[in-house]
Amino acid sequence: MKEPDFSFIVPVYNRPDEVEKLLFSISQLDYNKDFEVVIVEDGSNVTCETVCSRFRESVNISYYFKSNSGPGESRNYGMRKASGNYFIILDSDCILPDSYLQAAERALELDYVDCYGGPDAAHDSFTPLQKAINYSMTSFFTTGGIRGGSEKLDKFQPRSFNMGLSKEAFEVTQGFGKIHPGEDPDLSIRLWKAGYRTRLIKDAFVYHERRISWKLFFKQVNKFGMVRVILNKWYPDTARVIYWLPSLFVVGLTFSMTFFLLGYPWLLCLVSFYFSLIFIDSSIKNGLKIGLFSVFAVIIQFAGYGYGFLKSFFYVNILGREEKSQFPQLFFK
Repeated sequence: MKEPDFSFIVPVYNRPDEVEKLLFSISQLDYNKDFEVVIVEDGSNVTCETVCSRFRESVNISYYFKSNSGPGESRNYGMRKASGNYFIILDSDCILPDSYLQAAERALELDYVDCYGGPDAAHDSFTPLQKAINYSMTSFFTTGGIRGGSEKLDKFQPRSFNMGLSKEAFEVTQGFGKIHPGEDPDLSIRLWKAGYRTRLIKDAFVYHERRISWKLFFKQVNKFGMVRVILNKWYPDTARVIYWLPSLFVVGLTFSMTFFLLGYPWLLCLVSFYFSLIFIDSSIKNGLKIGLFSVFAVIIQFAGYGYGFLKSFFYVNILGREEKSQFPQLFFK
């Protein structure tokens, strides 16, 4: 194994404030070897070029502006321009702890893989909404295991907000495809088929700010649900029963409320018990306000994902519609 020579790849679209926070955290990394940061401006109207110039004395930055083509192709563009042999792909709304590169390098030295993913955490400065959404996306009681909160998964699917990829693996697979969201699990599956391993590096975590509202969160997870059905169609050997859980939740919640109105409250009692667990767990970790917000976030997450999954399954699997014509919003040209 050649020693990793890291290049950070960061696509950005109209987010100079986020890039400033990210670059500041990168400038504070406790790492004594050379690395570079490749910023790819994806057709922004409000660029971060001035922000990048302020950090050039402390960080080796390459800045590129290109026409808008979406995050997947922008990451590919950045990797083609990068000089390192191991790429670390980040979203612009991430903040790195100072130990990030040390943790990634140490883990790769112990067990080298050509692709890894790291978890996300909530920074103390995040808003209650951001912390609640982070909880719903990472908790053991929700879909944290599906997203990558558990090393027990047989094959870990890194997410592109915090993902490492070797130059060799990028050149073999040609990087991210045109589907979005879902370009990261699509790449993971193609990596496996090409013979590469992926894994979780728990200590290589980031603080993921998630520029989001309740409405945008629903829209995001709704797309995740639709995309999963498409990926299951493309790669049927990777389909798992666990991907149905949010949809079963939606169906179960509907039935429990119906039975409650008919005088049978026990199903709704089970649902209430589950949300009590969410509230207690999140409140212990984050405080009562975020605990309450977390219950709402989990409802939105499951409802949005479950509805998207069922809708996509109906059109793609039952009616046999072609996914790109049925859901053009999920694909870049």
